[in-house]
Amino acid sequence: MRSKWKNEAGFTLMELMIVMMIIGVLTTLAIPSFVGAIRNAKEAVLKEDLRVMRSAIDSYTMDKQKAPQSLEDLVQEGYLKVIPEDPMTKARDTWSTDTSDALHSLDQTDPGIDDVHSGSQETGSDGQPYSTW
Repeated sequence: MRSKWKNEAGFTLMELMIVMMIIGVLTTLAIPSFVGAIRNAKEAVLKEDLRVMRSAIDSYTMDKQKAPQSLEDLVQEGYLKVIPEDPMTKARDTWSTDTSDALHSLDQTDPGIDDVHSGSQETGSDGQPYSTW
């Protein structure tokens, strides 16, 4: 009776190898989907951050009759609580701003920042660099 229990205890090496192979196949299939979902989430955050900052720039320009000279002006005047972190570069100071001499309203007196972009040089899922979004 003792030898009967000895032979039935545990798994065989073949069973363990099959289970490990199944786990490996499932992991190989799941990782690309996971990476794609992370990328899509970062892109959604980037689009929303750009929309909010562009709206704040426009509001500042209309209210003050001059464009902000830096993104920090938007924070100091209360248009943004903080400058958001660029989800692609993971830094707050890598945003690229466009400055133009064009005045957006008849009351505007000084030119300044009129657009903002990601500082990342990577390409988005749409084939365009994040810096052009």
